[in-house]
Amino acid sequence: RSRLDEFPQFWNVLRGEMAMVGPRAERAELVNKYQKQIPFYRARLMVKPGLTGWAQVNYGYAATVEDTEIKLEYDLYYIKHRSIWMDILIILRTVTTVLGRRGR
Repeated sequence: RSRLDEFPQFWNVLRGEMAMVGPRAERAELVNKYQKQIPFYRARLMVKPGLTGWAQVNYGYAATVEDTEIKLEYDLYYIKHRSIWMDILIILRTVTTVLGRRGR
């Protein structure tokens, strides 16, 4: 999968609704579900969602609640340590993944 289906989200970045880097946006019904099941899940909403993020380049897609808990740890790490250098690293790793078609 080349992830070309995600290109329309660039429009949301240009409109200021999303960032290039940040926790991935999640469907509202899943946010409601995870907020009830996973402590501190709501904390990831403190920043704008991103096209790519620390959790995506380190873990990939979440298929279970347990996967989502692990990805939350990466998201919270990003929120605490975010910087322009970290964003550049995440973007470079994302480009490498997309060009190499190694996404999960």
